[in-house]
Amino acid sequence: MPSHAPAPPAQQPPQVESASTATPPPVVKKRKSKAPIFLIAPTLIILIAALGYPVGWQIVTSFQKFGLKQQFGAPPEFVGFDNYTALLTDPNFWVILGRSLLFCLLAAGITVLIGFLFAILMKRVGTVARLILQVSMLLAWAMPVVAAMTVWVWLVDWRRGVLNWLLTRFGFDAEGHNWLAEPLTFFAIALIIVVWMSVPFVALSIYAGLTQISEEVLEAAAMDGATGIQRIRYIVMPLIAPVLSIVLLLQLIWDLRVFTQIKLLQDAGGVANETNLLGTYIYQMGVGSGDFGAASAVSILMLIITIAISWYYVRSLMKEEN
Repeated sequence: MPSHAPAPPAQQPPQVESASTATPPPVVKKRKSKAPIFLIAPTLIILIAALGYPVGWQIVTSFQKFGLKQQFGAPPEFVGFDNYTALLTDPNFWVILGRSLLFCLLAAGITVLIGFLFAILMKRVGTVARLILQVSMLLAWAMPVVAAMTVWVWLVDWRRGVLNWLLTRFGFDAEGHNWLAEPLTFFAIALIIVVWMSVPFVALSIYAGLTQISEEVLEAAAMDGATGIQRIRYIVMPLIAPVLSIVLLLQLIWDLRVFTQIKLLQDAGGVANETNLLGTYIYQMGVGSGDFGAASAVSILMLIITIAISWYYVRSLMKEEN
């Protein structure tokens, strides 16, 4: 009888370890460097020391009756929100606030518009003309405010000013005319001065943004038939929108807090009570009248308005970071 070989054992399927019982690889946590904290800490300390104390002092003073007596050692009297109540119920304050906001919007808008046009001009002209424009604007921007205001006051002076002399030579009856006595012409001159002092910064900032735009993009748009205005509107402005927004925000903040130009024009012949903006109004209440509690209340309200103006831009920056 033939012998039968034993059947080979059945092959067992390989054991597969279930995913539930598999051991995950260890997670290696990266240690965050503390170098940025140490680098930014000195700046934060300086900012808190230089800005935190004055702001805190103003907040405390705005809730007190703080006048000339308190500067000579008399204890201040806590009055709560009385300074704010008196301020918000004063019609003169609302007139000055509206005047300041209108002046701020006009000055910032005109400055950004003229600065944008100058930046486009610097982009189009040759090297020599561009250098002349840049040096001229840098000299105007670097000039001290008081020195520049001395020249401007001489130009509009009602006794021996250049403006009246030129108008008289051209046949106008302008001899002895005081341009600073009327609020309308006062703010027109102030607007010209503030814009003249601010245009160089805006123009150079926007020009720096224009240099980052590829010439190939503009050439392609020109080949597709886009006009110069269309290229500026649909290509240039969207690409430099971050630069435009930051210079506009800075101008709004600076023009809301304008003080030196208005104060020197008032001293040269303007009527202070009819030409006050928030900066000169705070100075008049504090230094002029000695009511530092009310002046501090106006300063805090001005700070709140500034934060409200800049909040939209700060919020957009935070969204971009996230």
